[in-house]
Amino acid sequence: MAALLSPSYLPESVDDHAFSTTPAPRAPAPLGVLLINLGTPDTPTAPDIRRYLREFLSDPRVIELPALLWQPILRGLVLARRPAKLVPRYADIWMEEGSPLLVWSEAQAQALQQRLDARALPVRVAVGMRYGNPSTAHGLAQLQAARCEHVLLVPLYPQYSATTTATAVDHACRALARRRNQPAVRSIKRFHTHPGYIAALASQVQELWQEKGLPDRLLLSFHGLPWRMVERGDPYHRDCMETARLLADQLGEAGALVHVSFQSRFGAQAWLQPYTEPTLRQWAREGVRRVDVICPGFVSDCLETLEEIQIECRDAFVEEGGETLNYIPCLNAREDWIAVLEDLVVRELQGWPGIPADA
Repeated sequence: MAALLSPSYLPESVDDHAFSTTPAPRAPAPLGVLLINLGTPDTPTAPDIRRYLREFLSDPRVIELPALLWQPILRGLVLARRPAKLVPRYADIWMEEGSPLLVWSEAQAQALQQRLDARALPVRVAVGMRYGNPSTAHGLAQLQAARCEHVLLVPLYPQYSATTTATAVDHACRALARRRNQPAVRSIKRFHTHPGYIAALASQVQELWQEKGLPDRLLLSFHGLPWRMVERGDPYHRDCMETARLLADQLGEAGALVHVSFQSRFGAQAWLQPYTEPTLRQWAREGVRRVDVICPGFVSDCLETLEEIQIECRDAFVEEGGETLNYIPCLNAREDWIAVLEDLVVRELQGWPGIPADA
């Protein structure tokens, strides 16, 4: 038996030293953190928007229809018409550095890295988008190049949904499935009730109120979701309501001004209600003169906040007789929000090499 295990029976191309019982010690490796956001077109042009929408709207977590039914509609109608309509909308919000969502996601990663470095924690932070570039696979490749053998996935969605957090984790796992040497993986599911996140939202609101006084109403506009997904078990609606309740409590007596709505409806089926734009129109007709709007489901400003809320919804409100709609920006790279990210990450990394239990 010993003869059968001898290196002399192995192919001559195999290095005998690879089978040493005393291999060289492994070099210390950093831990990896991948911040995952939805994604964005590379440029505000029809071809890039079309590529982005094709990937986004082909995700079965997002569109729960049989591919044989949906793909002809997507390719024959949606992708033929919608990209050109979106060009001016993206152009209106595009920053000098690029897409706002990507610019802010990268700023968050950089700020988080700085805070972790200041604590001398062995962590490398990367960014990956579920759709578009830089892809999730690209972010994971960066962490692999840094020799990370442990990776924490951080979907940047405070409230959990299968259409956001779950598909982000799915996509990362598919990318890792092609690897021979996989890292250990953890993921953050939600942080919609984190005290620091709620406090950061409240600070955003209170800073505006200190400058301009109280509004008639404060609208919390969350991204919408088809109602049937909630009926099938998606906890997103409950998460949104829990965030809204905690934010109202954080605002004290002014929490009575808080209302909730849902935006970005796509298609003809029923989505979570009330819908944001119709709500604003109705309020204006009823005599409401000033509304402040914040979008707690987004941590980075993007098309849905800068264009849909700040431009389209403001125009709709004024058109019906309202006077002022103040859009309150997302948390973006605020210091208090980056501190929340740091807390979330360090807490989830505990127990992995290099992270003390009391970090």
